[in-house]
Amino acid sequence: MTTPFKIEHELFNRRGFLAHMKTGLAGIALTSLLQDAGMFPTAVAAHGPLRPHIDPRRPHAPRRGHHEPRARRVLMIFCSGALSQIDTFDYKPELVKRDGQALPGADKITNFFGPPGLLAKPYYKFRPRGTVGKMASDLLPQLGDLVDEFCFIHSLVAKTNNHAPAENFMSTGFTRAGFPSMGAWVSYALGSENEDLPAFVAIPDPRGLPQSTGNNWGAGFLPAVFQGTPWGSTRPIRNLVRPGTVSADTDLASRELLELLNRRHSERHPGDSNLEARIASYQLAAQMQLSVPQIADLSTEPEHILKMYGADEGTKPEIKRDFARNCLLARRLIEQGVRFVQLFNGANTAGEGVNDWDGHTKLKEQYDRHGWVFDQPAAALIRDMKQRGLLEDTLVVFCTEFGRMPTLQQTASGRDHNPRGFTCWFAGAGVKAPFSFGTTDEFGFRATENVAEVYDFNATILHLLGLDHERLTYLHNGFERRITDVHGHVIHDVLA
Repeated sequence: MTTPFKIEHELFNRRGFLAHMKTGLAGIALTSLLQDAGMFPTAVAAHGPLRPHIDPRRPHAPRRGHHEPRARRVLMIFCSGALSQIDTFDYKPELVKRDGQALPGADKITNFFGPPGLLAKPYYKFRPRGTVGKMASDLLPQLGDLVDEFCFIHSLVAKTNNHAPAENFMSTGFTRAGFPSMGAWVSYALGSENEDLPAFVAIPDPRGLPQSTGNNWGAGFLPAVFQGTPWGSTRPIRNLVRPGTVSADTDLASRELLELLNRRHSERHPGDSNLEARIASYQLAAQMQLSVPQIADLSTEPEHILKMYGADEGTKPEIKRDFARNCLLARRLIEQGVRFVQLFNGANTAGEGVNDWDGHTKLKEQYDRHGWVFDQPAAALIRDMKQRGLLEDTLVVFCTEFGRMPTLQQTASGRDHNPRGFTCWFAGAGVKAPFSFGTTDEFGFRATENVAEVYDFNATILHLLGLDHERLTYLHNGFERRITDVHGHVIHDVLA
């Protein structure tokens, strides 16, 4: 019989294979010795993973990080749909000057919806704001007045120009679904300062969910206890309220009996972490029956605070009032020691750009409405946190999944997706303010100076919380997984 190819390489015979395997094992052993001796340059090689010790009976107990933190908790404001940096915070005089001209090299660019159209100046006038005269647009005037509080990163780049994968990437560090969100990583690492409330709360927009839905606050392969709890002014926590047919005394007696049975069962099966975690989750649910109604009751807020947010009954439209109440809920959760709060503005409902920042066809018309809903409540949230001293130990993160093009789409009056350069900002504990880091080119198209990846952005968030992004890992399917994958560097230039 004729063989299809002639085998001559020594690895294809038993003697050669065993000889090479011997030298390979020697190399592995040498690598291990060098790692133990601290002769590799990275923190992972030098020190190895540093996983938190978690008591399954108290999975949200507060834990120490890897180094002294600058922030104790995080408020992440996520503008879903890709907010345009061109029309908000990335001012480009050359773009105004060359309005209506072709973008250089446009013939070599293919965007999400095809080749770009002509350059288009911002739809909103930019003005100098704050003590530093930072240029910000009239789309978000109240947030613009707060630029002295912000640490801008103008040179972020993303890995994809598709919404759901880009939302995944910003929230989890991976474009694919199934990976833990930033809030899940943080609650896994640090627990919470209030064990009567969830460690991680996600507040979806009153209009609905973001495009990647629960991936933004999911636990992925981490234990499920660390996933975010969806909760909002129009979205109460499910299955928490006692049924009307059950009296308070009966409910209390049932819980006491269940606690007795759980304890006895746990004593018969010591070391069953899954059982202990389940018992802990039910105990948290029982505690939340008391704590959640108190947090959710905004009637205890003074009238001037409700008006400052736009959360009072007189605010119209109702969608703005409901979003304002979400912002007020976020402040109350941060105030009570919840470790990570993720507040969404924008929902993937009712068509492209109708309820989110995905301004492809009628950007000005849509952004007029979205800016009105977003600006006052978000600015009030920052002001309120500052006057209460919460910014001293809370990191505020403002982000979106990618930016938008400096050109219009062909045959439309909107901007296409642009992951090549966009703007996010930090405020609060541990960061310089007012400060701007990185730049895009003269049109706001591509990051050119101090280019920062989302990996770097996430590494910096963890660093400010006292966590080393290279050491915070979880062993999954034989891999030491982390939110920055094998990438990421802390952006030290933005640290105070």
